[in-house]
Amino acid sequence: MERADYFAAKLEFETDASDVHAARGAGENVIVIDVRSAEGFAQGRVAGAVHMHYSEIAERAPKEIPADADVVVYCWSPGCNAGAKGALEFARLGYRVREMIGGFEYWVREGYPVENADGVHRRPIDPLTGIPRIRTHA
Repeated sequence: MERADYFAAKLEFETDASDVHAARGAGENVIVIDVRSAEGFAQGRVAGAVHMHYSEIAERAPKEIPADADVVVYCWSPGCNAGAKGALEFARLGYRVREMIGGFEYWVREGYPVENADGVHRRPIDPLTGIPRIRTHA
């Protein structure tokens, strides 16, 4: 049971790009928070994400994010721990929060909607991380 408990806990605190995209597509009210720098956010982000650098969460979140929200945070990639820092800040405030493993890198590589100043775009799916599929919706 020790192993099952470990993996159950892991899934309670983590999610991935595919599950976030599916939850949003199913109409679930998931608030996605980009905890990277302003420059990273401007370069491109998960479409519809809110920018809140992890150092601002303690001050901004109680004013801007409903206390009963389902929150998902992400940073750049698996090589970045800003997502964990952001998730910790939300957790300290009592939010239901999960970290999106793979971060923005895997969101992009799997071909999900990316937003920047020019609008919403999709980049080609990386065949090493995503399965090319016919898209019928965003």
